[in-house]
Amino acid sequence: MRVRYIFQLISRGAYVPFHHQYLLAQTLRGILVKGGDKAFFNSTGYNFSGLKGQTRISRKGLHFFSSRVTLVVSSGDDALLEYLTASLFKQKELMIGCLQLIPESKENEAVPEFSSRAKFLCLSPLVSLPGVFNEEEGKRFIAPGSEEFSDLLYEHTLERMAESGRYTNEDLAAFSKFQIVPDAGYLKRIESDHKKFSRIYPMFDSDIRYEVRGYTFPFTLYGAPEVLSFVFENGLGRYAHKGFGMLDLADDDKISLDQPKELQYA
Repeated sequence: MRVRYIFQLISRGAYVPFHHQYLLAQTLRGILVKGGDKAFFNSTGYNFSGLKGQTRISRKGLHFFSSRVTLVVSSGDDALLEYLTASLFKQKELMIGCLQLIPESKENEAVPEFSSRAKFLCLSPLVSLPGVFNEEEGKRFIAPGSEEFSDLLYEHTLERMAESGRYTNEDLAAFSKFQIVPDAGYLKRIESDHKKFSRIYPMFDSDIRYEVRGYTFPFTLYGAPEVLSFVFENGLGRYAHKGFGMLDLADDDKISLDQPKELQYA
């Protein structure tokens, strides 16, 4: 289940940092707790995009000038998302960075049916390694086309699928096919234009600041339909509930350098 939340923007021209996922993560966690149902207080089975709207860039970050701002939240747990929605619309307003937002409405987004392959875009950075406080391992670069990159994401995905309780051991054993193939043409264009598809991002957990390496590039994922559906709804990679690894389906006809513009807002 994927939901697009629409907010009225009261403070037009206000801004958030370029990477504002940690602000959204804190806000969503606060909404889960304020909703009052302890069963959902520590939920991690969801992921989300960055804020979307008409923006301008300054040294401070992203300034929003549209009258409305949107946020997409996704989860394979419908009860969790329904609880989050009900709790969100009990709030008269929210402050995210310098943005003053009023929850206005929501739109359910269709979840497609998957076969054994799908081409995805990263709506938020994809993290393959866990962050380690005051160490460099979490920032280590891994070539996206390498076996190590696919293996790390496969192992973590299977762990999350097992933790969800929605799959049997027999199901998990059958999900052995998993391979990520980056869009080579896109990576070549990025390199030739001296742009980056991999950066270091801040991530906060229990008030501790970590740094992790995130990747943003189009790729084809080969795997069981259940696996593709799971990562589409729940995110791919580590720290999905912190705002990393949200995916969207890519345009098979054309992937340009302009398509990942949404990543500027993540």
